[in-house]
Amino acid sequence: MTLPRGFKANAEREAVRLRNQMGLPPNAGIDIRALADHLEIKIVSGDTLVDRAAFEDLERMQAFALSAATFKIDGKNYIVTNPLRTPGRLSSDVAHEVSHIMLEHDLTELREVGGIPFRTCMPEQEEQATAMGGILLLPRPLLMTAAARGMTPEQIAASYEVSPEMARYRLNTTGVAKQLSQRS
Repeated sequence: MTLPRGFKANAEREAVRLRNQMGLPPNAGIDIRALADHLEIKIVSGDTLVDRAAFEDLERMQAFALSAATFKIDGKNYIVTNPLRTPGRLSSDVAHEVSHIMLEHDLTELREVGGIPFRTCMPEQEEQATAMGGILLLPRPLLMTAAARGMTPEQIAASYEVSPEMARYRLNTTGVAKQLSQRS
């Protein structure tokens, strides 16, 4: 699958616009929970709704079957997170769900995991939310600043509360590391 033409450029502009609205410079990190709050999206840890053991059981049935889920109740958006995830992974999961809301994706596909039905988005919408989520967390101006400082993906991950995989993914897909190495 491929993203629609101009999708990433538009997402980069949106990430900078949102930072501007929140009083942050384009190269600043963002607390994804603060962004969700800014967008009037409520984040709820799943273990406040059901016993943590339910998440552990689901994880045993199918690892990573549930990272986060979005619900719209009485016109308000809620993101329920899996309490078993690391802080960096939680940031990505929340950014992904925030992106679904921002992109106005509809839950249209029904899938079953461990005998439990889940509604989900179409694969192309999942790809869009993944790309947008990464851009919201690590937009190009932030990556340019971090790479210019010589930060490794692990250092970027630790500094901006994302997973090392997300930091590597964004550095690779933006070409920032390659661009800076050509300047030297």
